[in-house]
Amino acid sequence: MDLLNTLVDKGLRRELPTREEALAVLATSDDELLDVVAAAGKVRRQWFGRRVKLNYLVNLKSGLCPEDCSYCSQRLGSKAEILKYTWLKPDDASKAAAAGVAGGAKRVCLVASGRGPTDKDVDRVSETISAIKEQNEGVEVCACLGLLSDGQAGRLREAGADAYNHNLNTSEATYGDICTTHDFSDRVSTVQQAQAAGMSACSGLIAGMGESDADLVDVVYALRELDPDSVPVNFLIPFEGTPLAKEWNLTPQRALRILAMVRFVCPDIEVRLAGGREVHLRSMQPLALHLVNSIFLGDYLTSEGQAGKDDLAMIEDAGFEVEGTDTTTLPEHRRQGCGEGACASEDAGEDADEPAAVAAPSEDTRRDLVSVRRRGAGTELPPNA
Repeated sequence: MDLLNTLVDKGLRRELPTREEALAVLATSDDELLDVVAAAGKVRRQWFGRRVKLNYLVNLKSGLCPEDCSYCSQRLGSKAEILKYTWLKPDDASKAAAAGVAGGAKRVCLVASGRGPTDKDVDRVSETISAIKEQNEGVEVCACLGLLSDGQAGRLREAGADAYNHNLNTSEATYGDICTTHDFSDRVSTVQQAQAAGMSACSGLIAGMGESDADLVDVVYALRELDPDSVPVNFLIPFEGTPLAKEWNLTPQRALRILAMVRFVCPDIEVRLAGGREVHLRSMQPLALHLVNSIFLGDYLTSEGQAGKDDLAMIEDAGFEVEGTDTTTLPEHRRQGCGEGACASEDAGEDADEPAAVAAPSEDTRRDLVSVRRRGAGTELPPNA
């Protein structure tokens, strides 16, 4: 189809699709799905071959968050029966990270609930980063600690943090619908602080919160403008006890279309398949590897993922290979600091008409697929890696 040929050509040239084209990807039918995956897969292979980068999450501090993000099981007022604990000691966090590295993870992501770190928290995380890097040669460390205050990004960079994650999550127009304790601009500012300090920026989205196609396109275009090196795509995990517990809006087919749209808009950026993949993609997860070039290994922050050995088997069975620490993830032109203005056409068209609304979920939604994490960091049980 002409749309897909156009998008492939643009992706191979690192040219930004129009908004109408991005919306059209989300509006394709299930009959066209494999064509969409194949087209986006050509773009993925152009810039990343058949490599899959593995990332491993360590939840340094679980629950007890004062923010009211509606999607989060750790939010203020959450009744989700998740693990709750205060800061892990650096040695304990390093041991948890080592399990992921042993399983093949190239990057360790250190996450802590809360609005943002205190200076003491930054000191604590800095010690953890040092411990991890001393024990695991070549591993990348990404910090995700919330909103940053002046000078904190620089301190984390000096401590050895390679990257900083702070997701935009949804469009600016609808951000107030999911959170009232901070706003969209706060998140943008934190990503920019991380970039200014010399860290690789990691910022993504959450799909499945009841947003429109236009909202999805808007947040991905906002991410493209920020120009992060990696874009995690999360699919809402509807935890019982959170305001969005009844939001079951995704099918495996829609999740794949969303990933394809992100790939077309961000052709040469590390697109990471993140939380919720087991819940919403289910048996179609291997198809997603043709769209993304990065996944999380094993468990997430407060939910369990599929077994790490199954992740590795899935990658091999689908004909892909795990990216080693001796391989640089990003294509050379991005490593040389080529920015959006110099590397890509900013050919953004006018907004298209709003696509038809997604059908409401049936009563047979698979709530049994949401499994609260009970192992790994914060427990005495071995982690899943």
